[in-house]
Amino acid sequence: MCRMPNMTPDLSVLNCRLIFAGFRQLVPVSLFVAIFGAAFGLAASQEGMSHATAALMSLLVFAGYAQFAALELWGEHVPLFTLIATVFAINARHLLMGATLYPWLRFASPAKRYGIMMVASDVNWAMSLQALNKGKPGLGLLLGGGLALWLFWVAGTMAGLCFGSAISDPKRYGLDMVMGCFLLSMVFEGERNPGMWTIWAVAAGASLMAYKWLPANSHVIVGALAGGLAGMVLGGKRNEH
Repeated sequence: MCRMPNMTPDLSVLNCRLIFAGFRQLVPVSLFVAIFGAAFGLAASQEGMSHATAALMSLLVFAGYAQFAALELWGEHVPLFTLIATVFAINARHLLMGATLYPWLRFASPAKRYGIMMVASDVNWAMSLQALNKGKPGLGLLLGGGLALWLFWVAGTMAGLCFGSAISDPKRYGLDMVMGCFLLSMVFEGERNPGMWTIWAVAAGASLMAYKWLPANSHVIVGALAGGLAGMVLGGKRNEH
């Protein structure tokens, strides 16, 4: 008979102290997010998007790569279906992110649960999940860190719209690699065992093959699904023993 993992409700605790601590912890990373926000604001201006539209997009969407992709489709006649499909493909990983956090989020009310996930991104998700897996409360880090990332993203966008010409090409300074390196370091600091390495290998292999042979951005969905299926299979085998 399979036994559910021992999830203690205390790990889902959320209070002002934990939210502020999460906010403060993510401020250094958020500085780089502000630079990307400035680059988005500048790019939006160059594409002819109004300042109000660009600012509202950062306020309500809060998805950097998806927003840059939307700019490429922006024009007098916006292809709505293509835009929706592209944004969904890029952000499909959030489905998996929400699933991994559900064992702890289920103790929160629906309003609090979805409110927290409104500011979930790769960085605060990875850090909060790592804390939760170590038996530490992580929802404060998820919400507080997400608020820091969101605030700096919006502030950067506004700065880019108003003044931004200094950092028109973040890749020139290697700033486009900051998030990737940060997330890679979170992987290596996490749980290390053959099963986890297998899951990462399956997800990476599937994503690379999809990147080469399938339509643009589909590698995000394929990698997430492959990794999730591998985790389910390995988790099921572990519970049988």
